[in-house]
Amino acid sequence: MKINLEIEERKSWFRESVLIKLLLIGVLTLLLLIPSNMIQSLIWERQERQKEVISEITDKWSGSQLVEGPVMILPYKTTISQRDSSGKTSFKEAITNVYILPENLDISGKARPEKLHRGIFDAVVYNSTVHVKGRFSPLELKKSGINPEMILWDKVKVDIGLSDLKGLKNNPVIKLGNVPYNVETDFSSLKLFTNNLVIIPDLSTTKNTAIDFNFDLDFRGSGELNFLHLGKNTSVKVSGNWDTPSFTGRFLPENRDISKGEFSAAWKLPYFNRPFPQQWTGNTATLDTTNKDASFGVKFLLPVDQYQKTMRTAKYAVLIILLTFVSLFFTELLNKKKVHLLQYILIGAAMTIYYTLLLSFSEQVGFNIAYLIASVATVGLIATFIASLLKNRKAALVFGSILTLFYSFVFVIIQLQDLALLFGSVGLFIIIASLMYLSAQIDWNKKLVSETLQPEIQ
Repeated sequence: MKINLEIEERKSWFRESVLIKLLLIGVLTLLLLIPSNMIQSLIWERQERQKEVISEITDKWSGSQLVEGPVMILPYKTTISQRDSSGKTSFKEAITNVYILPENLDISGKARPEKLHRGIFDAVVYNSTVHVKGRFSPLELKKSGINPEMILWDKVKVDIGLSDLKGLKNNPVIKLGNVPYNVETDFSSLKLFTNNLVIIPDLSTTKNTAIDFNFDLDFRGSGELNFLHLGKNTSVKVSGNWDTPSFTGRFLPENRDISKGEFSAAWKLPYFNRPFPQQWTGNTATLDTTNKDASFGVKFLLPVDQYQKTMRTAKYAVLIILLTFVSLFFTELLNKKKVHLLQYILIGAAMTIYYTLLLSFSEQVGFNIAYLIASVATVGLIATFIASLLKNRKAALVFGSILTLFYSFVFVIIQLQDLALLFGSVGLFIIIASLMYLSAQIDWNKKLVSETLQPEIQ
């Protein structure tokens, strides 16, 4: 009987021990990392699905557009020597090219972005009209070291490019020296751009490259509208009916104006920051249009990315669950009523399901409203559960207020950009200070002594 009594006393001590309870709460918090990570994986999968849908939409509409050119290409005859196996040298005629970039390049564009919907997903597409004008540089004979008599002036090409030709809505016409030319797709060995549209003017009468040009492009695109910095002096002006633009590339606009429902931006760039020479020679040439030092433009961002915000919120899951458990632990100590470990598990499950509610509702009604719905539902459920456990509505109301404070704290951090770290650090400092104050209201020494002596007293 005495042995059985001692066993029962030890079991009772194990159940009542504050230290054991804290240890179990810590273990439970760590175990809840598993479903929290699963929820983050679910958010990532939904985000990837959104990217797939956007890719499908843009594939049918048109991809992001990069306006390239123009570049003038002058073929000329040259003589090259070659030596055969016997050591005999022979000469043959070959054709090579001189590439000339514009002296002045002025671009003005108007974009009309809009949202396309597929199910619960959105993609930003646009229609755009772009006017390009300028003047080519004169041929620098001394630098090139070529004989002007060897230039094939009747086979000169002017090349422009567009990253996705599917978006073109008409056949562009290039005016060169006030003479219009219809462009053609070039399938020759010319690989200046990814997609080459060329005209072949006959310059044999003028034999001059310092010629004015202008042309208009009417095309569709999605996501981004970019331009290639090819002119010795490049000026670009873009405007559109979108109030969340992001300027891409290495060059920020000199002037920009963003107001409700519209934006405008202007760039003025010298050639010093351009990774291309003004004139060069070679048999083949490919401009690296992926070089961020050469391209710039505007990206049309969606006003709200619910997946990014939901993911950021989910990363605070463990912190919120731990603070909630600690607050609940202090609540049960101050009210001198025990909360079973199973009930901690149920509360933790409710706080984990909160993030699936947030994800599912944000896809339907947007992040802010979804956050309000999920927070009110979760706080209401847990506060009602605490009221039934402790038989104390006042304690449940206080606990619900604490949860509301936690979720409001995370929401404010999610909305902030530059001040998120500062606000989060100050908020956590205040929370820790509050918990320290609550812990000071409890006589821990008395509790620990009573727990230690309990088996001996009995």
